[in-house]
Amino acid sequence: MAENAKQLVWLITGCSSGLGRALALRVLQRGYRCVVTARKCADIDDIVQAHRGRAIAVALDVGNAGQRDEAVRQAVAAYGVIDVLVNNAGHGYSAAVEEGDLALVRSMFETNVFGLAAMTQLVLPDMRRRERGHIVNLSSIGGLIGNPASGYYAATKFAVEGLSEALAKEVAPFGIRVTVIEPGPFRTDFQGRSMQNVQQPMSAYQDTAGARRAQLQAASGRQPGDPDRAADAIIQVVEHDDPPLRLLLGKAAVARAREKLAQMQESIDEWEAVSVAADFPS
Repeated sequence: MAENAKQLVWLITGCSSGLGRALALRVLQRGYRCVVTARKCADIDDIVQAHRGRAIAVALDVGNAGQRDEAVRQAVAAYGVIDVLVNNAGHGYSAAVEEGDLALVRSMFETNVFGLAAMTQLVLPDMRRRERGHIVNLSSIGGLIGNPASGYYAATKFAVEGLSEALAKEVAPFGIRVTVIEPGPFRTDFQGRSMQNVQQPMSAYQDTAGARRAQLQAASGRQPGDPDRAADAIIQVVEHDDPPLRLLLGKAAVARAREKLAQMQESIDEWEAVSVAADFPS
């Protein structure tokens, strides 16, 4: 994508706050054109006003099929193409598995998984035709590791991981790249603005899910991750001629991923004899 990179058109979902907002600003500061989206255009009008001619604001709830179609239509009407789709919109739900309200869980899946998949389906036909494009899906270190109170949120991000890995193999012959972004703890307002907490926590889980919720709430505003630096890292990946399938963001994410891999390797080795014995005898 290095050639004529500044001509790239980005469409970013979920730009009202957090990493989505930081990325939209960084993309525009770098000279790209950007379709900036949020559920309410009032939340992103300031971004567009500061970058007239290279940005448009579009109202988009990724769970709304009509708004998805309209967002892509407006993007193509304004700029002719969508070169980079960043599926960033999402929200969380903190509850032990037994505590969870399944209606809220389904709603989260509609945004974090099905909305992401639907946006991807909308941009792929033109990307295939032009044999170029980059789809960037926001996952989380929670897409690799499940922690108490985050089982349902992690389930959505595990789904994004699997979908993205399969998609990357499907579209590689068309020159389309796919990257999954896996941030650790970043200093955004996600915990306050985008995270729902269980309304009736069970005392049985106060030392596991309850303790984890308290830990995250206490750390809010003091997370080590810098959203602006994360945005720069995402842009760097998109600009690269050979971008990775996965990009961890932050020291904490790297450390946790390495720990998970070591634990998996240890378990595979310990149980290998039992595992391979499940095949028919040679």
